[in-house]
Order: sequence, then C-alpha cells, then structure tokens
Amino acid sequence: MKTFSLHWGSGVVEEEAQIETPYHRPTIQLLKFTEGKAKGSYELRFCTYDHRGRFQRMPLIVDARELAPLRKALKRTPKLRKLLAQLLA
Repeated sequence: MKTFSLHWGSGVVEEEAQIETPYHRPTIQLLKFTEGKAKGSYELRFCTYDHRGRFQRMPLIVDARELAPLRKALKRTPKLRKLLAQLLA
C-alpha cells in the first residue's frame, strides 16, 4: 500500500486509478489520513507518476483521448468514484 505525507497529516492511498500514456502515468488517488491534523479525513489527489513509478510534482494534464481508459480504471475504485460523482451533482 502506498503512503503519503503532507504538512497537515499523513496516511495511505486507499484507492487509486492510474493509466499509462506515452508521456506519464496520470493518477487519481483517494488519500486516507491516519495521522496529524487531518486524521480521519479523506482527500482526492490528481497527480502523475513517471514510467519508473516516481511521483512527479507537476500538474496533472490528461488528453481527452485518455478519458475512456481513465474511466475504465476508475471502475475498480468505488469510494473514489463516489467522491468524484459529487463534482458533477
């Protein structure tokens, strides 16, 4: 299981949808805070990894042609899908 650490807390990546493109690995993550001020809360992270699996500190850019594969990857993440649906409600 992947872990993370931010200024306001740390925890685990509970769910993750990731695809691979020629340039990077666009990723949407459900972060569950287990320590710190945010303990007990959840946050969404839109991020990217390089092809070697290293986290990249840059904005996530997704080509419109990559939306269908990303949607398919999200089918394995029920909690993440539920939170993302709130963006469209």
